Amino acid sequence: MYGCLIEAVNLKSSNQNPVVREFESVELSCIITDSQTNDPRIEWKKIQDDQTTYVFFDNKIQGHLAGRAELLGKTSLKILNVTRSDTASYRCEVVARNDHKEIDEIVIDLTVQVKPVAPVCRVPKAVPVGKSATLHCQENEGYPRPHYRWYRNDIPLPTDSKANPRFRNSSFVLNPETGTLVFNAVHKDDTGQYYCFATNEAGSAHCEGQEMEVYDLNIAGIIGGVLVVLAVLVLITLGICCAYRRGYFINNKQNGESYKNPGKPDGVNYIRTDDEGDFRHKSSFVI
Repeated sequence: MYGCLIEAVNLKSSNQNPVVREFESVELSCIITDSQTNDPRIEWKKIQDDQTTYVFFDNKIQGHLAGRAELLGKTSLKILNVTRSDTASYRCEVVARNDHKEIDEIVIDLTVQVKPVAPVCRVPKAVPVGKSATLHCQENEGYPRPHYRWYRNDIPLPTDSKANPRFRNSSFVLNPETGTLVFNAVHKDDTGQYYCFATNEAGSAHCEGQEMEVYDLNIAGIIGGVLVVLAVLVLITLGICCAYRRGYFINNKQNGESYKNPGKPDGVNYIRTDDEGDFRHKSSFVI
């Protein structure tokens, strides 16, 4: 009985789509199932953003993985302390010179999950009853993109207040994709401490709690204040009118003309004598 002749090198992988959390280790599986060549040539390449770079070439680790990757067995690749930049496609290439089909390859798609950091939350400090309010929660580091959930006084809020009888006095809608919590019209019961969680498959993080106060508008006080201002304006206007009537605002020219020295009366000549040392007048008649 004659054995079968293997004429082609063939590869397989135990996991072509590995998923790992950032800073953990991962194995990129590449297994030779059939080959006549005892010492095939192994190469690993990284494909990211339409660029291809060597990872394992000439029997050593290359590029950014140098010092934190190693070959397992003959062909598999183990990456230590993975980072978010390691998310990419990796191609295992095997060249077996003694096989009829000398070359085979397999692509491994690696996904590195990144835990969210504390999101940035914006909560209005004070809102009058009946007014709208929007709370914001945003996180940009986590991968995959996180989902958001808001809490008030340590109680999780539903996506729609109408869906939960516990929040029947509130009127809000939460968008878990964008992290916005929108109140159509706030009520006194909406006063409290608010904080938000950002969560994905790698973990979660939350912002510090912030107080939002819902207060009543003092309508009577506002009306009273407006009336006081109007009364003051009326008094000022009356005072100005009275001042005009009493002549306090006559211009300087008019005042100067009002206080001119009287002119000399007709028929009177003023002379000064040595004896008198002062003025005296004498009458003259014009005929």
